[in-house]
Amino acid sequence: MSFPAPAARPGAAFVVLVGAMAALPAVTTDLYLPSLPDVAADLSTTAALVQGTITGVLVGGALGQLLMGPLSDRHGRRGPVLVGVSIHVVASVLCMVAPDILPLLALRVIQGIGNSAATVCAMAVIRDRYSGAGASVVLSRLMLVIGVAPLFAPSLGGLIAGWWGWRGTFGALAVLGLVLLVVVALALPETLPPARRRRDGLGGTLRGYRTLLRDRQFMGLAVLPGLGLAALMSYVAGSPFVLREGYGLSANVFALLFAVNGVGIILGSQVNASLVRRFAPLAILRVAMPVAAALGVVLLLVAETGAGGLVGLLVPLWLLLTVNSVIPPNASALALTRHGERAGAAAALVGALQAGVAGVISPLVGVLGEDAAAMSVVILGAVLAGLAVLALTTPAYRRGAA
Repeated sequence: MSFPAPAARPGAAFVVLVGAMAALPAVTTDLYLPSLPDVAADLSTTAALVQGTITGVLVGGALGQLLMGPLSDRHGRRGPVLVGVSIHVVASVLCMVAPDILPLLALRVIQGIGNSAATVCAMAVIRDRYSGAGASVVLSRLMLVIGVAPLFAPSLGGLIAGWWGWRGTFGALAVLGLVLLVVVALALPETLPPARRRRDGLGGTLRGYRTLLRDRQFMGLAVLPGLGLAALMSYVAGSPFVLREGYGLSANVFALLFAVNGVGIILGSQVNASLVRRFAPLAILRVAMPVAAALGVVLLLVAETGAGGLVGLLVPLWLLLTVNSVIPPNASALALTRHGERAGAAAALVGALQAGVAGVISPLVGVLGEDAAAMSVVILGAVLAGLAVLALTTPAYRRGAA
């Protein structure tokens, strides 16, 4: 299989392939998500440490992307993906036999490192072929593929755990990794020809990162996807305890509600794909961020007062997740457009910040109490921080800038 030259409308095969690569971390998280209470009970550990097995994937992803991005600029996109997905498969198998929480935490970090190659190379492949609004369209369509994970993965993970226990979910992740490995080997084209590869070694890599770090607007745009993911992952990490333990929902009802929120994320990203054909990505961001902040305030008020019960909590949460889904694709596209000559390193830094910021912020839900109020406080904090970053580092709120 091969793909045509860059076009205004990406082909379905291209979107599905890079979407499957980019979705690997989401599947790695969501398939395992319903098992968190079972892992805590089986390994006789705390909820905060078990939530760390979610954070570990994000931290590993952040570290791995900083390595895999420059490697993909130097050696092309295919090789790093094949190596990274192989690491994912091996780590998944070892997670199946982890005897305690500490080895499981370490293996989840390694799993995140392997996943990072698929994620960063998916972003770099998109940048090789598209830029600006075109890249935002592709990234939004990508969310359609990635969004399938919240729809089906928790239900499938709960079913697998019901048959074979939480360790069986890691067996399923190993099988999924093997399937992706075969598909990438057969279908992923090399989008970075040898003539465009960087040959400047470690020193050049460090200079490239220094260039990116000195670009204030790039850094602001690169942090925004991380804060958007932090809001999402705060919900992901906290929801099993908030909804199952706080509201007494069964695993099946929890999976259904998780899927409903997944629909909101998909809906928001697909609306964004249409909006960027009419409005600049920066214009969309300057409207979406204040709306998300307002919804975050409503969510916190509902969580603190208990107004409306479960429905009162779920409605603003669904709306916030839907609006929040437009932030990462637009911010990522704008950041990558600024440095096309080092797309791999730029994608790596965006991805590392995305995973790292989310990995640092989302565990605060467990630290603050694992209840609806704690989850809402962390989500609101991430959204308000994103609004401040947008206002202070980009021209979004200057007259005529968008």
